Amino acid sequence: MTRRVVIVVCDGLGVGAAPDAEAYGDAGSDTLGHVLERHPTPLPNLESLGLLALAGRGRETGARGKAMELSAGKDTTTGHWEMMGLVVERPFPLYPEGFPPEIVLPFERHAGKRVLGNRAASGTEIIQALGPEHLATGRPILYTSGDSVFQVAAHEDIWPPEKLWELCRFARGILKGEHLVGRVIARPFIGTPGRFARTANRRDFTVEPAGETWLDRLAAAGRTVFGVGKIVDIFSGRGITDSVHTASDLEGMRVTADALRGDRADVVFTNLVDFDSKYGHRNDPAGYAKNLASLDALLPNLLAAMRPDDLLFVTADHGCEATDVSTDHTREFVPLLAAGRAVGSDVDLGVRRSFCDLAATAGEWMGVAAPRGESALARLLL
Repeated sequence: MTRRVVIVVCDGLGVGAAPDAEAYGDAGSDTLGHVLERHPTPLPNLESLGLLALAGRGRETGARGKAMELSAGKDTTTGHWEMMGLVVERPFPLYPEGFPPEIVLPFERHAGKRVLGNRAASGTEIIQALGPEHLATGRPILYTSGDSVFQVAAHEDIWPPEKLWELCRFARGILKGEHLVGRVIARPFIGTPGRFARTANRRDFTVEPAGETWLDRLAAAGRTVFGVGKIVDIFSGRGITDSVHTASDLEGMRVTADALRGDRADVVFTNLVDFDSKYGHRNDPAGYAKNLASLDALLPNLLAAMRPDDLLFVTADHGCEATDVSTDHTREFVPLLAAGRAVGSDVDLGVRRSFCDLAATAGEWMGVAAPRGESALARLLL
C-alpha cells in the first residue's frame, strides 16, 4: 500500500509568542494557554498527542513539538505556504486606513455601486453596523483587518453568492503589483438588522504560490491531494487533485475521516477554520475551549480511520488570541504533533526552526522530497 499523510490545520491555534512577536505587536500572546487559563477543559485525546504538554498543562506524551515561522507575516496564506515548504520573504501589504482610490474606483465601476465601509474592522461588527444601509442601497461592504485581506460582505438576497464571488474574482485581478493583497475574501451573510449572520458560502481568492510547494512536487510525482475546507483556495488550486468546502469543523473532521476510509487521496489536507473565524477573531475564549473539546471528541474516529502506513500531523498556521482586545492574528509558535502506528509514544520534537519541517517530514515518509525544511521523521519513528 502507498504511504499516506493526513494534515489537520487548526486555524489560529497558537501555542505561545514567537521570538519576534514584539515586532508584530504580539508580545505575550499565547492563544492555547490563555484560553485554557480562562476555561479549563479536559482534552484527553489532544493531551495524548502532546498538545497540552506544549502549554505546560498536561503529560509529556505523544510526538510533539512547536514550530516558528520564517515567513514575513502572520496570516493564513503565509502559514500554509510555509508548512508546504515555501517561505515568503516579503510581507503582503496591509491597509489599516482602507484601500486607495486606484483600487476602490475600478472596483466600484465593476460593481456598479459605491462601496460602504472601506476601513479596518471586525467582520461580524461591520455587517451589523452597515448591513441595514447595504440592504437599502445594495452597496457592497468593503473592509480589511490587521492581515493582508480585501474582504467584501453582501447579503445573499441582494448579492447571491455566485455574483459576490464573481465580484471578488474581479478584485483579485486588480490587486497586483504593490497592491498584491494576500487574500480577497467573499463574506456572504443573511438575516435582518440586528440579527445578521455570515454563511458557509465564504470563498477565499488567494494569489498563486510565489514558488514551488510540496503540493506541486506531489502532483509532479503523480500523487493525489484532497483539500478539505479552504485549502484549495489558499493554494489557488495548485497541487490539489480534489477538494470540498465545508461548513464547520465538525463537517471537516467527518469528511477527513471518510476520505481516509474511502482511500480518496494519498494526502488529505484539512483546514479547521472555526477556531479562527468563529472564536479567535470574535474574542470568544469560551467558544474556543468548546471547539477544542469538540475536536478532542472527534479525534478517535479520525485515528480509527488510519491505516498502519498513515501519518497524521496536527498543526496551525498562526495564532489568534481570543483573550486580548484585538481581533487580529498573532505571531506565535504553532504545534507540530504527529501520530500513527509507526510513531513513538513519547517523542519531543523540540522547537522547529520553520513550518517547512512539516512538509520535509511528510515528504520523507512518502518518498517525495519537500522544497525546504528539516525532516523529523527519524525521531518520530518507533
